Amino acid sequence: MSGFDYHQYSYMSDNYGVLMHSRNSGETIAIDVGDAGALLDALNTTGWTLSHLLVTHHHADHIAGLDEVKKTTGCTVIGPGTQSDIAGLDQRVTDGDKLSIADTEIQVIHTPGHTLDMMNYYIASEKVVFTGDTLFTLGCGRVFEGDANMMWNSLQKLMKLPSDTMVYSAHEYTLANAAFAATIDPDNTALQKRIEQFKALRDKNEATVPSLLMDELATNPFLRAQDETIRNHLSMQSNSDAEVFAEIRKRKDNF
Repeated sequence: MSGFDYHQYSYMSDNYGVLMHSRNSGETIAIDVGDAGALLDALNTTGWTLSHLLVTHHHADHIAGLDEVKKTTGCTVIGPGTQSDIAGLDQRVTDGDKLSIADTEIQVIHTPGHTLDMMNYYIASEKVVFTGDTLFTLGCGRVFEGDANMMWNSLQKLMKLPSDTMVYSAHEYTLANAAFAATIDPDNTALQKRIEQFKALRDKNEATVPSLLMDELATNPFLRAQDETIRNHLSMQSNSDAEVFAEIRKRKDNF
């Protein structure tokens, strides 16, 4: 049984933040802080006291509220120590580092591509991973600072996690991702079923995040570069997985 309670909240037009509250220690962890007011409102709603803030990367919609939240709560701020100059970090982490918060181990996974400093946070005991802008429901992050090869290598790290891992990503991009995925993998019945489920959720203004990794492996085209059906559809039967991924990412950029 999980030792944490979770509270996901939205901010800006399509961002998600998450609070994790330890029922044993009373410590509370936040993932990213793009909007100080939204995070502080979430704390007020839950009645939790923030102890730690984990930052995934340097884009403003993930760190804009860092100073205000740190001053208001006194929390410890942990974030990328690789190719990053985020101000206000108390601890810098890189790939393979292990944090201990609320008697729980949090593994740091460096997933460059969207940015060079992107860090994801995996908690094996909770079966959750916080992927920032690396892996989305039915999608992946646009490649801004790295290249397609780098992003594919990063996604492979996440693909190796246990398939029952819950993926908390940072944006509500799912319907747009779904429309694109259907053009890459049109005969995937599992994908078609998920698309209908997601349309129903969004009609009720409900979140499509988090999602199970096993479902992403079965339906997210960015994780399926090895799939024979997709390769045939793209006429890339003899290309490498990285090349197939790069083509899918390019098509999404122009979709």
